[in-house]
Amino acid sequence: MKEVTAFQPEELDFFKCVHYAGAANPFGRERVLREAEIAGVSPDSPKEIRVLKACQAVGHRLAQVEKRGRINLHAFKGEEQYFLRSALLFHFFHLFRKQIDTLITRQLDNAEESLDVHFAPEALTLLRGWGFGIEESRRFIALAYQFRRAYYFIFRHLVGRSQCMQQLRRDLWQNVFTHDILMYDQYLWDRMENFSTLLFGETGTGKGTAALAMGRSGYIPFDEKENKFTHNFVNTFTTLNISQFPETIIESELFGHVRGAFTGAIKDHKGVFSRCSPNGSILLDEIGELSTHVQIKLLNVLQERVYSPVGSDEKHRFHGRIIAATNRSIREIREKKIFRDDFYYRLCSDIITVPPLYKRIAQDPEELSDLLAHTVTRIVGQPSPEIVSRVLKYIEGSLTLSYPWPGNVRELEQCVRRLVLRNAYETNETPASKADSLTRQIQEGRLSAQDLLIHYCTSLYEKHGTYEAVARIAGLDRRTVKKYIDSQDQVY
Repeated sequence: MKEVTAFQPEELDFFKCVHYAGAANPFGRERVLREAEIAGVSPDSPKEIRVLKACQAVGHRLAQVEKRGRINLHAFKGEEQYFLRSALLFHFFHLFRKQIDTLITRQLDNAEESLDVHFAPEALTLLRGWGFGIEESRRFIALAYQFRRAYYFIFRHLVGRSQCMQQLRRDLWQNVFTHDILMYDQYLWDRMENFSTLLFGETGTGKGTAALAMGRSGYIPFDEKENKFTHNFVNTFTTLNISQFPETIIESELFGHVRGAFTGAIKDHKGVFSRCSPNGSILLDEIGELSTHVQIKLLNVLQERVYSPVGSDEKHRFHGRIIAATNRSIREIREKKIFRDDFYYRLCSDIITVPPLYKRIAQDPEELSDLLAHTVTRIVGQPSPEIVSRVLKYIEGSLTLSYPWPGNVRELEQCVRRLVLRNAYETNETPASKADSLTRQIQEGRLSAQDLLIHYCTSLYEKHGTYEAVARIAGLDRRTVKKYIDSQDQVY
C-alpha cells in the first residue's frame, strides 16, 4: 500500500494529545485539560461544548489526512501509526456514542436477552476500512460498549460534586480499566477476574450502588455472527448478602449443593458462583460476617478459581470477578482479626472507600441539593423542583446542615419519603454533632495528641479540600497531614 505523506510536527503533536486524552480517566482533571487543548477552548468551558468541539477538531484533522490519501493504518509507520490509531479510535467512539447509549437504555428495559447491535455492521466496516484487523475490530466494538457503560453507571448512579465523590468516581473507573487504560487494552481486557475488590463504608453510604456500577461495566465480547454481545450486562451482576443466611447454609448459597448433601437437600441447588456469567461479577455483601471456616473455602476460589458444591467432589471453574463489601472499618478488620491474613490479602487487590454523607455535605453543601433532586426523581417518577425545595427547606430549618446523617444516603431517602407523606421527620434520637463528641472525648481524657491531630486535620480537609491548605493552617508538612487524614479514612 502506498504510504501517505508524513505528518507535520504540529499535526503529530495534535494526535499525541488525542491519544493521551483518550487514555485519561474521564473523571479526572487531565482528561478535561487534554480535551480543552484539542478543542481550543478554556478548561472551564461547559463540558458539552468542550467535548463537541474536541470531536469536531479530531474529525477535521482526520479529514485533512484523508485528503492526502485514503486513511489506512498500514500506510503509516512507527509513532505516526501509533498515534493515528488512537485518533481513529477516539473518532470512532464519538461517532457511535449516541447509538451505544441508546443500546444501553434499551437493554436496561430488556433483562431477558442480549439485543441486536444495529450499528455494528457499519462500525465494523469503518474500522476495517481504516486497517484494523477482523478480531481487533470486534474487540474495539466491545471496548467502546464497555467504556460507555462504565461512564453511564458511574456518572449517573453516583450523584455528587464533593471532592470525595469525585475521587470515588475516579477510583471506580480505575477499578474497571486500571490506572493505565493502554495497559488494560493490551493485556487485561479479558483478565480482570484476577483482581478482587474490597469496598468499605458505613451502613447506607451506597456500597451496593458502587458495586453495581463496577459489576455492570465488565468487558463483554461481541459476536459478529449473531450481531449481539454474548451476554446481557443486566444479568452480569449478582449479589449475595452474607448476613441474611445462617452459618449452616451459607456454603450452599455460595457454592451450591447436590441432592442428598444434607438433611433437606431434596434437589441440586446452584450457588451464587454457578449463577454468575463468565463475564460477570459477584457482590458478597457484609463479608465481615463470614466465618473463618468459610473464608478458607472462599480463599480457594480466589487463589485457584475453582470450587465444589457441598456434597460433591466435582470441580467447577469460576470465571467471574469478586467484589466484597463491609460496614466494618479496615482498622477493625485488621486489629480484631475478623479476616484471616491470607484471605484478606487475596481479597484486597483493590480497596475503595465509599464516603459518609456528612463528609460529602461538609465538603460541598450543594451536594445535598443534588442528592435530593436525584432521590425525589426516583420516588415520584419525574423531576420536581418544588418537592426538592420543600424538603431542603425543612432539613435546613429543622435538622440543619450539620446533622450527621447516621443512616447516610439510605436515611436521606427515608427522610424524603416521610416528608412527602407527613411533612415531618422526627429522628429517634438526635446524635451529638462531631464537635460535641470531640469536646466530650477531650474532657473525658479519651483522646491522645495524635488522635486530636487526626480529627483536626480531617475537619480542616473537609472544609478546605486540599492537603496543602490543611498543612498551611495546621503548621504541618503535607506528608504528615496526608498520613493523619488517610488514617482517619481507615475508620470507614
